[in-house]
Amino acid sequence: MQIIYVIFSRLKETTIHRTIQKEIDTTRSCLLSLKTMIPVVSIVGRSGSGKTTLLEKVVGELTKRGYRVGTIKHDVHGFEIDHEGKDSWRHKRAGAMTVVLSSGEKFAVIKDVDVEWKPECLVSAFLSDMDIVITEGYKRAGFPKIEVIRKARSTKPVCTKTKDLLAIVSDIKIRSSIPRFDLNDFKGVVDLLEERFLSGRERRKLSLFVDNREIPLKPFIEGLLVDGIAGMIKNLKDCADPSRIEIRIDLRA
Repeated sequence: MQIIYVIFSRLKETTIHRTIQKEIDTTRSCLLSLKTMIPVVSIVGRSGSGKTTLLEKVVGELTKRGYRVGTIKHDVHGFEIDHEGKDSWRHKRAGAMTVVLSSGEKFAVIKDVDVEWKPECLVSAFLSDMDIVITEGYKRAGFPKIEVIRKARSTKPVCTKTKDLLAIVSDIKIRSSIPRFDLNDFKGVVDLLEERFLSGRERRKLSLFVDNREIPLKPFIEGLLVDGIAGMIKNLKDCADPSRIEIRIDLRA
């Protein structure tokens, strides 16, 4: 199955107006139907409730079942992952806005941004080949959520919008029509994720992003672009049998 991943990127100078416009554009992408995206599920809860522990177990079980899983950790306080004195730290301190560390096994990107990237943009940029993405945090985002409630920390949920609440994982009984799992029943949680998001799911062949906004495509247009682009690429030298094609177009003046 071929996956065509096309990004049109118009780089603009940084001004207050354009920074605001970027925020508007990325916010619009959140309003697009999540049915067009890779499934994203957020694990939420109060600090110390066991979100990371549950995420570890869920990711491990999904991986055992043959799924490709990506994760995103939301840090509202900011973070530093580079180490003083390292070459990459020196690159960044010298003024590089983006630093890429690359090896034969993995790569990492440290990038300055004017506004926080929406999870949808992170998924499209780095996790587009995953079957499902699990986030830790983003309790205010519109993704389906699994809330962890541990009696030692709190008995009240942080999710007030039950329409977004997929399940509750807790060591106490909670009156709710939402499915509830014991803290150690990570396999039950994975069964639910399989049923809701992974069974019979077809992978999209094409994703189109313009200035970090996902553009929904009708099946006819998607097929037209896939066939046209793939047909041209296959005629290029050493490109006869591609499995994935990525195109980035910079329209700077």
